[in-house]
Amino acid sequence: MNPTVLTILISSLGLGTTLTFIGSHWLLVWMGLEINTLAIIPLMIRQHHPRAVEATTKYFITQATASALLLFASITNAWTSGEWSLTEMINPTSATLALTALALKIGLAPLHFWLPEVLQGLDLTTGLILSTWQKLAPFAILLQLYPLLNPNLLLSLGILSTIIGGWGGLNQTQLRKILAYSSIANLGWMITILHYAPNLTLLNLILYIIMTLTTFLLFKIFNSTKINSIASSSTKSPLLSIITLLTLLSLGGLPPLSGFMPKWLILQELTKQSLFIPATIMALMALLSLFFYLRLCYATTLTMSPNPINMSSSWRTKSNHPTLILLTSAILSILLLPLTPTIFMLIS
Repeated sequence: MNPTVLTILISSLGLGTTLTFIGSHWLLVWMGLEINTLAIIPLMIRQHHPRAVEATTKYFITQATASALLLFASITNAWTSGEWSLTEMINPTSATLALTALALKIGLAPLHFWLPEVLQGLDLTTGLILSTWQKLAPFAILLQLYPLLNPNLLLSLGILSTIIGGWGGLNQTQLRKILAYSSIANLGWMITILHYAPNLTLLNLILYIIMTLTTFLLFKIFNSTKINSIASSSTKSPLLSIITLLTLLSLGGLPPLSGFMPKWLILQELTKQSLFIPATIMALMALLSLFFYLRLCYATTLTMSPNPINMSSSWRTKSNHPTLILLTSAILSILLLPLTPTIFMLIS
């Protein structure tokens, strides 16, 4: 892709998210979401591959539907209350429609069907943008709307997402689909606690982005898209293989790694709110997610490639790999748990 065009598209991604962050008027927020969607579509289709075209078409139709529903919700609220402000959505029907539209945008269950298929059709770099950056703008809206949203609906969406994310990833062999179901499960944890402790939602979102960034960068360095390709790839670098192992376990929420921290704090908050059954269900579904991460770890570190490995080739990564970004995100993905008391004080 032309560097000038690429720069314009990436700048538009930043502009759309920034407009949504700073906007308090529904039309400005909606405009930011639309700029965001239109900027990523050329990045998704740049491969000119049938799978990329199919994924882009599905993504466009889904996001257009969600945007139309969100615009309808804001217009309905303005018609009934006369207010265009983001935090003045006093009409319960409009609030429910807005939540449904945002759930469709980020891929919450039961509106998740597009996410695994779209992510499977993209390359790892565009998949990283879709899994991380594209989640920021909808969550910026949710974090402003949470007092107006139905807590029972939020809880139902969250629990269903953790169940779908846990069960859906069990029988997958494609890494991008596994990461898609991982995204659905993590989004479920964030949405469940949104009404009771929005700061924990923000903390979980930040840690999820850091861990997903590390995972996608590692898979890109290994050039792996399937489970059986990790074994032959990871032998190129023992250090990166260990980082991959720890990052995947952290993404699954295994103590004493960073990914355990948000799950621990969320379960603690749910028990404080006397929501014992949802907390139990989510803890059990976290075990399912951890199971398919353990499958990936087994393929990464405990198996050898059946193909002969050229030992004369250097195992060192090439200089064009983002080693500094990877090292920083890997450290944050693995070693943040001891800072839990400090982080808890900062977000409280």
